[in-house]
Amino acid sequence: MDQLNHTWAQSFILAGFSAPGTLRPLAFLGTLCIYLLTMAGNLFIIVLVRADAGLSTPMYFFIGVLSFLELWYVSTTVPTLLHTWLRGRSAISAVACFIQLYVFHSLGMTECHLLGVMALDRYLAICRPLHYHALMSRKVQFWLAGATWVAGFSAALVPASLMATLPFCLKEVAHYFCDLAPLMRLACVDTGWHARVHGAVIGVATGCNFVLILGLYGGILRAVLKLPSAASRAKAFSTCSSHVTVVALFYASAFVVYVGPPGSRSEGTDKCIALVYALLTPFLNPIIYTLRNKEVKEAVKRVTVRIETILKGP
Repeated sequence: MDQLNHTWAQSFILAGFSAPGTLRPLAFLGTLCIYLLTMAGNLFIIVLVRADAGLSTPMYFFIGVLSFLELWYVSTTVPTLLHTWLRGRSAISAVACFIQLYVFHSLGMTECHLLGVMALDRYLAICRPLHYHALMSRKVQFWLAGATWVAGFSAALVPASLMATLPFCLKEVAHYFCDLAPLMRLACVDTGWHARVHGAVIGVATGCNFVLILGLYGGILRAVLKLPSAASRAKAFSTCSSHVTVVALFYASAFVVYVGPPGSRSEGTDKCIALVYALLTPFLNPIIYTLRNKEVKEAVKRVTVRIETILKGP
């Protein structure tokens, strides 16, 4: 009974980053700017995809879903990061901590599944062009998008619920948000079994989707190399380049943090890598998907002309 009281009666302390007091305001402003730009960039993509008929394709539908996910993903952890920059070590209730843990991992595993679905979309567009629109109908798009959210939020129940049952003897979380490894370091009992279960659940979610993406891109590569002209090959590759970049950023940082036993890296390393996948990747995604993208630039021009026409009136 005493162990259960440890789990639910206490609050936790988020340690955040160790930095001199003079640097904290600058770090706060920098993080806030990146956060606001991330929100603006992803909202821009969502609105543009909805507003322009030229972007009403499966590829841009899934990009819009990814941007919607990133809005929630970055908002799960950045507010606590901003608070620790501003106030230093910050208290968080146990319930709020476990909710943050659950939502963060739910969105992370949803993104894993969504990146796999986006790879499937590119595979069908390039390898099955004659049947593409029939196979990727609007109904199928909604079904696939919904399935990614259900799968992500269902899988995250396992690590979050197991973590909530642990007895905790220490209060200070050596991180700026509640994550698995720093929380397990606070437990009063051996967490080896929990770590293996966490690794299995997260490994299946990330590993299976990563293997699926590699397999699909293997098929894409074979199909593209068979195209007759260099121009057609370059065009086919260009439709995949943004997705490949996002996959590389997301999986590289996720594998470093979640592959291997908890505690195998220093606490400072975990926090710095977390900044990559929890803040930097959502910030870069809108840039990656719009930079040098002719379809997006043309859509912006069309929407701008429509807005100017409306403002000028009859």
